[in-house]
Amino acid sequence: MNIILLAPEDWLDENTVCLDGHRHAHIRGVLKAGMGDALRVGLLGGLRGCGTVIELSDEHTHLQVELVDPPLPRHPCGLILALPRPKMLRRVFRTAAEMGVAHLYLINSVRVEKSYWQSPLLQPDRVDAALTAGLERAGDTVLPQVHLHPRFKPFIEDQLPGLIGSSACWIAHPGAPEALAAQSGEGLIILGPEGGFVSYEIELAQSMGAQPVRLSDRILSVDTAVTAALSQSAISN
Repeated sequence: MNIILLAPEDWLDENTVCLDGHRHAHIRGVLKAGMGDALRVGLLGGLRGCGTVIELSDEHTHLQVELVDPPLPRHPCGLILALPRPKMLRRVFRTAAEMGVAHLYLINSVRVEKSYWQSPLLQPDRVDAALTAGLERAGDTVLPQVHLHPRFKPFIEDQLPGLIGSSACWIAHPGAPEALAAQSGEGLIILGPEGGFVSYEIELAQSMGAQPVRLSDRILSVDTAVTAALSQSAISN
């Protein structure tokens, strides 16, 4: 945990917060903070800053807080991802939050199993918990917005053109002549499921404005592809 995230209900007054539960345990057991120690804190969805320990007990920690720093910059690209298997989904959520993705669109594909859409990890509280873990690692305060689209064709035909607007859109496809790392500017990145998109899906996305690009000469797992795509597009910008 590289930042302690604060919620509106934590505030005792305009300058003081009271923390219990896992954040209090982290302050005492991991950070081993004492009276007067300064900790990195941030308001969820808002400013970052410093919290000074002014009271420490077995049950709670009181911090005097000063928030002056803006959130970290957002990633220049939104991410559209064919819904991965549940055990991989949690890692994807954390990575998206760590990398500063503003919008994550989870979509269907021929190779996405129907049972994936019934995963408890898609419940809002579970999504927020995984995203929050990513923010805590990155020292950020702004959660990505997660959008669920369980029907592929309506999303690509009806939603994608409006999301692209005047920006670029790239769809990962092994063997594509252009590399994502060679592209620049803001846009959307579309990543397929294990085994990739089928030809029809690639062609439909292309017809709506997506440009095929390759991430690597190797075949990557979904979680590795997410990290590679977000890293390459961040560097190129």
